[in-house]
Amino acid sequence: MSTTETPKGKPEIQAFFDEPTNTVSYLVWDPATKQAAVIDPVLDWDHRGGTADTAFADRILAAAAEKGLTVALVLETHAHADHLTAAPWIKARTGAKIGIGEHIKEVQRIFRPVFAAEDVKEGGADFDLLFRDGEVFKLGGLDVEVMHLPGHTPACVAYRMGEDVFVGDTIFMHDYGTARADFPGGDARTLWCSIKRLLALPPHTRLWMCHDYKAPGRDDYAWQSTVAEQRAHNPHVKDGSTEEEFVAFRTGRDAKLAAPTLLLPSIQVNIRAGRFPAAEANGVRYLKVPVRAKNPEAVL
Repeated sequence: MSTTETPKGKPEIQAFFDEPTNTVSYLVWDPATKQAAVIDPVLDWDHRGGTADTAFADRILAAAAEKGLTVALVLETHAHADHLTAAPWIKARTGAKIGIGEHIKEVQRIFRPVFAAEDVKEGGADFDLLFRDGEVFKLGGLDVEVMHLPGHTPACVAYRMGEDVFVGDTIFMHDYGTARADFPGGDARTLWCSIKRLLALPPHTRLWMCHDYKAPGRDDYAWQSTVAEQRAHNPHVKDGSTEEEFVAFRTGRDAKLAAPTLLLPSIQVNIRAGRFPAAEANGVRYLKVPVRAKNPEAVL
C-alpha cells in the first residue's frame, strides 16, 4: 500500500494517559463490528518497591466492556524503554493476540546477552504476531497497515487505520520535536528517513503520539497532531530542515540525555512481550541490573 492510498475504514479512538510515564495508550475499535485493539498498554510499576499493578490497564478494559467491545489485539509499536507493557494481562483477560513488528527479533538479539535472558524465545515467539512492513491486517472491518519506522529502535512500527496513524516514538507533538536515537540499534539518520516517510502521508492525516512531555509554554498534555502541523511547526523536522542538521542536532542532544528511569526493567520485560522471568525456587521473580563499573575496584 503506498502513501497515496488510505486504508479502508474509520476507527473510533479513546486515549488513556499514564502521567507517571508520560505514555498514551489507546483503545481503538471498528464501530461496525465492535472489534477492538489496545495499543501500547502500560503496566503500573513501582520501581522503588518492585511492585506491579494493573489499575491503568483495567481502566482500558472497563471502557471496552462499557462500549460492548471485543478486544482482539494488543499492538505494540516497539519494545518500550520507559514503561512496562500490560499486554499479557490484557491477553489473559480477553484472549487478545499480542503483535509487534518483526524486527523485534533484532532487538531481542541485542538485549538477550545484556540481561543473560536465555529464556527469551527464539524468532520473536514470545509474541503471537510479527508484522512485516507494508502488511495489512484486519481489525473487524478496518484495514490496518503496518509501517516499519526504525531509528528510535530497529523494530519501531506505526499502525495506520484510515486517516489515523499511531506513530509510537517516531515523532512527538509538533511543538515538541522527536525521540532520541541513541539506544542500541537506534540511529539518527535512519530516524530522519522514517520521519520523512511518515510526513509524506496526506497533510490531513491524524498522528497519535505515544508520549507527551508538555512543550515549553503549553500547560496541558496533548497527543494528537497532523502531518500538516508537523511539517509546518516541528522544530526538528519541519519543512526546510535538512538531514544533516537533524543528525547533528539529534546526535549532540542524545549524548547528553540520561537513561530513562525504567530502562532496565522495561527492556527485559518488554522483549518477552511483557512476560516476567520465571520465579526462582523461593517463588519470587527477579529482574536483573547489569553492573558496569567505571572503576573496577568499586565492585570488588
